[in-house]
Amino acid sequence: MELDFKGRQELVSRLDRAVGGSSVEEVTAAVQDILVDLATSQAVELPAAVKAPAVGSYARRLLYKSDEHGYVVIAMVWGPGQGTPVHDHAGVWCVEGVLEGEIDVVRYDLQEEDGERCRFDAQEHLRAGVGTAGSLIPPFEYHTIRNAYTEETSITVHVYGRELVECSIFVDDDRDGWHRRQTRALSYN
Repeated sequence: MELDFKGRQELVSRLDRAVGGSSVEEVTAAVQDILVDLATSQAVELPAAVKAPAVGSYARRLLYKSDEHGYVVIAMVWGPGQGTPVHDHAGVWCVEGVLEGEIDVVRYDLQEEDGERCRFDAQEHLRAGVGTAGSLIPPFEYHTIRNAYTEETSITVHVYGRELVECSIFVDDDRDGWHRRQTRALSYN
């Protein structure tokens, strides 16, 4: 399903050019610049239906999927205080940009694995506002995201190298900092 919104054509044409880079670092740097530029210039405006938060969890809304290049653009709508557990992106690069509000991001390094149990070390805590973007390039992909606001919605735009149908989440098992890996199927709201 194609979703029409202000700035869609500019976003898609710029992303199509960016994904032709020679390395994942070059591609993600170019995509990051695009998301920053479009957010700060307010060139992208999503329809009200896309911007509505979901009850009980953040919302994932498909904005665009490139059949030619394979990348996917998703809007994630974070209701007040909503966030994720520690999770990965199943080995797929991602660039995340803030379109509205503010988010808190914590990046983690995997320190130790024992079967499905993992221990992480928090490496970086970031508060990101409108017009900021960051990238996750495997194997450095473990992180959490949370809406920094307790009374307002925040919206991020995520560009993934390919569509994610599942990822791993890591649930705290309350034993000496260990987390248990679980597979989570991903869908759109």
